[in-house]
Amino acid sequence: MLTLLAGGTGTPKLLAGAKARVGSATLTVVGNTGDDIEIGGLLVCPDLDTVLFHEGGVLDTDRWWGIDGDTHETNSELHRLADAAGLDGGPRYLPDDQQTAGRELARWRRFSAVAEFLTIGDRDRAVHITRTSLIDEGRSLTETTAILADAFDVDLTLLPMSDDPVASLIHTPDGIMHFQEYWVGHRGDVAVDDVEFRGADDAEPSDEVLDAFDDPVVIGPSNPVTSIGPMLALDGVEAALDATDVVAVSPFVEYQVFSGPAADLMAATGREPSTQGVADAYPFVDAFVLDRDDSTDLDRPVVRTDTEINTAADSERVFGAVMEALNRV
Repeated sequence: MLTLLAGGTGTPKLLAGAKARVGSATLTVVGNTGDDIEIGGLLVCPDLDTVLFHEGGVLDTDRWWGIDGDTHETNSELHRLADAAGLDGGPRYLPDDQQTAGRELARWRRFSAVAEFLTIGDRDRAVHITRTSLIDEGRSLTETTAILADAFDVDLTLLPMSDDPVASLIHTPDGIMHFQEYWVGHRGDVAVDDVEFRGADDAEPSDEVLDAFDDPVVIGPSNPVTSIGPMLALDGVEAALDATDVVAVSPFVEYQVFSGPAADLMAATGREPSTQGVADAYPFVDAFVLDRDDSTDLDRPVVRTDTEINTAADSERVFGAVMEALNRV
């Protein structure tokens, strides 16, 4: 049995290799929910959905977002209406008093759907409608995720990191914005002063997540700040990881990050944006998988391979290195 921590696309890209090596039935994936938002009253869980759609065989792997071949009629009409009415587009974060009103799970991440800044497909939107409706019926996010996984014939176990609200907020010189506003709305072209995981002090990992940490844990080449950081901010998670075997794949080759805003966010939170910085952020990790061109000298066992993942064969190669690293723990 293995547990993978998933945020962004790094860990999902490892899943083909993991399934080939150990089989889906032995895998649990814990998804980051700090990136979740509510837009137009619908709860969108990007990191959970990337795994859900990947394992359901419908993920758009050109974008690593949404459903392949999806239509976008609703999205197009939202933009047409906004243009016709002279309404401004872009991320429209709701007023502060509305951020803590309504369903608790959506706190601090509520956006209007006027000219929505996320490109949500029509089939994709049906998932969000179903998820939100199940939560409004009284089910937890964990229960709701299991129902959706069954609908997509997902063989592995997919868990949200918590059933409580945690929002990844980016502090900028001009104020606070949600991570999705920073990364999607502004394409990361914003100066960052700090990153906050609002709600983490009161949130808890679910019992299912803590049970999953009894098994060896794999952290893919994910952003340590906003993909893995929200999980680590939950009480008891670091202690649980410290008590089990953990292997991490670095998202850096020395000082060069493969993709995404990890380097900027690590620098903004006082971490060196490098493989060494990742190791410093993960004191509970027992062994690392590094790229063969990465000569960083770490104080823990290291297995080197080509860590770029573009194909299923790449995924199998990198996951083979992960299994070798686990054997060295």
